[in-house]
Order: sequence, then C-alpha cells, then structure tokens
Amino acid sequence: MAKRLPAPAPTLPGYTVVRPLGTGGFADVYLYEQNMPRRSVAVKVLITDVVDDDVVRMFNAEADVMARLSSHPSILNVYQAGVAPDGRPYLVTEFCPTGVSPAYRRQVLPLQTVLDIGVRLGSALETAHRAGVLHRDIKPSNILYTSFGTPVLADFGIATSLSGRNASDVFAMSVPWSAPEVVTEQTTGTIASEVWSLGATVYSLLAGHSPFEIPGSGKNSTAQLKARIAKGRITPLERTDVPQPVRDVLWRSMSVDPAQRQRSALEFAQQLQLAQQQVGLPATPLEVASQEWAGAGAPLGFGDAALRGPARSEVAQPGSRRRHGATVRDLTSSDEQSRPAHGSRVWLWAVATVGLVALAVGVTLWLVR
Repeated sequence: MAKRLPAPAPTLPGYTVVRPLGTGGFADVYLYEQNMPRRSVAVKVLITDVVDDDVVRMFNAEADVMARLSSHPSILNVYQAGVAPDGRPYLVTEFCPTGVSPAYRRQVLPLQTVLDIGVRLGSALETAHRAGVLHRDIKPSNILYTSFGTPVLADFGIATSLSGRNASDVFAMSVPWSAPEVVTEQTTGTIASEVWSLGATVYSLLAGHSPFEIPGSGKNSTAQLKARIAKGRITPLERTDVPQPVRDVLWRSMSVDPAQRQRSALEFAQQLQLAQQQVGLPATPLEVASQEWAGAGAPLGFGDAALRGPARSEVAQPGSRRRHGATVRDLTSSDEQSRPAHGSRVWLWAVATVGLVALAVGVTLWLVR
C-alpha cells in the first residue's frame, strides 16, 4: 500500500512553512520557521478527514498534557496550540532533527547510551505519573533527540488520566511494546503496564529488535507476537556486553504478573542507575518533579472536545479616527455640550450685525449735528 502524501500545509500567522516532516494516521507534521522569536519548530496538524469529537478530545488532551509536562528536560517542549484559518487544529513543538528509531535497528547502540536513555525516560514517566498522566505509547519511535543530542519522550496523543476516569478510553496499543494485560484487553493502561513498556523499549534499544521478535524467523506476525507476549517468552538478548544486573532489571520489568514488576517508573530508573554503578559506568542523574509541583496545578482534563483557538474580543470599540487621543465621536459629544446648535449660531450672528449697523448710523447723526 502506497504511503499517504501529506496535505498542503496550512498558513499560520507568524510562521513560514519550510517542508513536510512526516505523516501519520491522524496528523501530518511540518517544519516551520517561527518569525518572532526566530527559530525552527515542528507543527503537528490534524487531518481534516478524521477530525471528530474523539480526535479533537485526544488532541486537546495532548496539548494540555505536554504544556504541563514539557518543562521536564526529557519531555518534548510544546510552544503553542490553536486552530489554523482553514479549521485544522495544530500543535507547535520543539523541532528534533533525529530520533532513536529506526537507527537502533541498523546500528549497535553503546550500553551507556541505552542505560542513560532508560534512566531519563524513567524520570520523565515518573513525573508524568505524579501529574496524573499515563503516556500509553512508550516505544523507540517516540524517543527523539533534541538539537543538542538529548533524548526526549514525545507523542502524548493517546495519553489518559491515571485516575481511570476518562470514559472515552479505548484499547490503543503498539503491540511489540504493550504489556500482556493491555494486549489481552484487560486494562487500557496502568503504572505497571507503563513500566513493562519502558523495560521493553530499553531491551529493544540494546537488542535492535523488540523483546518478542525472533529475527530472521519469519514468525513475527501480530498474532504471533501477542501470543509470545501473553506467555512472557522473551527472545534471549545476544549482546555479550550487557551485564547480568541490567538483564535482571529488564526481565523483572517485563514479568507477565504486574505485581512482580518494579512498583514505579522511578524504581525502574533507580535500579538501572544502580546497574550503571555496578559495572563502572557513570550514573545518569534522576530528574523527577517534586510532589509540590505535581499538586500545584488543577487536575488535567481529558473530556474537552471543543476546538480551541485564539479568543476574539467582543467589547465594542470606539471609532478608529482619533484627534489628540480622542475619537471623533468623543469630540462631537464634547462640542455638543459646549457650543450652541447651528441655528442658534446663525441667529446670534444676525443680531450682532444689526447692532453694529445701528451703532454706525447713530454715530453719523451725532457728528452731523
């Protein structure tokens, strides 16, 4: 099946389109140049044909979630969101030139690089969880590199509330990196399933393939992968430079029984950090938002299906012609209060003229006498 071409990029005030970056099932992504302040940005634009209440609800949630979380150094920055003049919702984010995928399938990533990514992602997810958010789509293709080479977590498009109160939740999954309980549709997502996906992602970066693929076997259909995931049949990791402490952390995170996994993304990151120290590698710092930050904002909503854009003022504005800071209407109003009407002015002029004529005649008669 041929890949879909991106739709024409919308005209956005303050931005100049450069080129398309990619396409997806719900949106196209373009590179724009922001005019003030000047910088390159990525703009995600919803496809007109798929815009309905559910899609708009997911889009609004993604914008709100990323705005809340993007101050974290390992989460993609969001700058703006709105509705283009042609009616398409859009999201403006930091432009990341490259990502982890598909490079991890073509080259062997160094052990320290992968462990560093794992600790950073664990810190980012722990911060999201403290804010009451589940990502639900943790996988290699959602890890991007900023222009400074920092890995960041992107695409909160199917994020949901940690409270489980989002009635519109569906079973959204990327099968090779989805936990057994998600694949079998027992849950739409939990902290335990996020820990599983985090472990599966780190495994993939080390192995060059997902944990349940059998490279070169031809037996990696979706149904076959689901069956292996449900039974916990992880493909052995062939790399000889991966020490046992790291393998233990990953295998525990991908336990079939959620209760056997690490209790949080933070615990997963801490165990990877400890493994780094045990094998003589520098430990990646943990960067987790405080509980005070998590409780400072209002709870994030996931039910808003209204198109949100710039609000227009409905306050009546005075006339646009001004003289010395006052409108023409203001001057007219002032004049009407301080000057007589036009008819009164004419009458006064006539009286004054008659008076002057009478005075002149009187002076002349007096001189003649």
